[in-house]
Amino acid sequence: MKSKAVFAKDIRTGDRVSEVFLAAEKNLAYSQKGAPYLNLRLRDRTGELDGKVWDNALAWDKTFKKGDLIRVQARAQSFKNAIQLSIIEIGKVADREVELADFFPVAKGDLDEMFAAIRGYAAQVKTPCLAALLASFLEDEGIAALFRRAPAAKGFHHIYIGGLLEHTLSVVRLLDRAAAHYQGIDRDLLITGGILHDIGKIHEFSFDRIVEYSDAGRLIGHIVMGVEMIDRKIAAIPDFPEQMAMELRHLILSHHGVLEYGSPKRPKTLEALIVHYMDDLDAKVNAFQETIREARDDESDWTPYHRLFDRYIYKGRRAQGGDEGRRPGEPAELPGQTGNEGG
Repeated sequence: MKSKAVFAKDIRTGDRVSEVFLAAEKNLAYSQKGAPYLNLRLRDRTGELDGKVWDNALAWDKTFKKGDLIRVQARAQSFKNAIQLSIIEIGKVADREVELADFFPVAKGDLDEMFAAIRGYAAQVKTPCLAALLASFLEDEGIAALFRRAPAAKGFHHIYIGGLLEHTLSVVRLLDRAAAHYQGIDRDLLITGGILHDIGKIHEFSFDRIVEYSDAGRLIGHIVMGVEMIDRKIAAIPDFPEQMAMELRHLILSHHGVLEYGSPKRPKTLEALIVHYMDDLDAKVNAFQETIREARDDESDWTPYHRLFDRYIYKGRRAQGGDEGRRPGEPAELPGQTGNEGG
């Protein structure tokens, strides 16, 4: 096995590139004059690049498929303040020829330690029925294994192995602070909802090589799937209070906030409202941070246009400093492991 010599984050305008990438996206398109070309999204563990094949696109299209590892011969160019590879040659590469860890982004934090931090928060929940519910999830080896590895999304935030775990832990840390700040909050319900709000995502995505929606993910979605999972676990817990079950279901069903973002209900309890805003905040902060991190144009203080945010993002001096050993915004100490957090 051979490790990569050049990573996506290191490529600059004008570089000649001969390197292996994961073909994360692949689409055959046609110019206004009818000439075929290939649109590629090339990935390694440090980020992604757009790639274009202008010549012999039909022939190159037959040599590999989406999800393959490919070696490209290319020239790096600047297009709309982003690096784009103009590809001349492509060769498919066998998995055994490379170090696979070079190609799959993974959460910066240790997955086992983050899972232990989640369990630490769960141990603080004293309401017997909620404590039993959390134990039924976190002690289920099948669920725990998927929870450690699943991404949190396909194309917006925490799009890497362990992303769901990292996002969930961050949301729970925010909820812990909110519970201490506001009066009249059921902290146990808040923490339980935070831990379980995205649990359906372990089945919404497949993520062996590239993140894709499962059939159930496309047809049902993680919100309804999560409620179904919770209902099955509740059914096995004797005398689980129906009122508590209803409020927890509502929290899961409403955590996207509005109907157009997939929530069947809008938040109508304090706990549901807080979970929604903390979930939304953490997702958007991560998306901002990752966009800034992946912006490789050192001559501009702005990122390329972000389609989902419908704006350019100012990176400014933040791009010049900070701890390069951490993902932007990641605390120096593991969430849930300092002070009284995480048990």
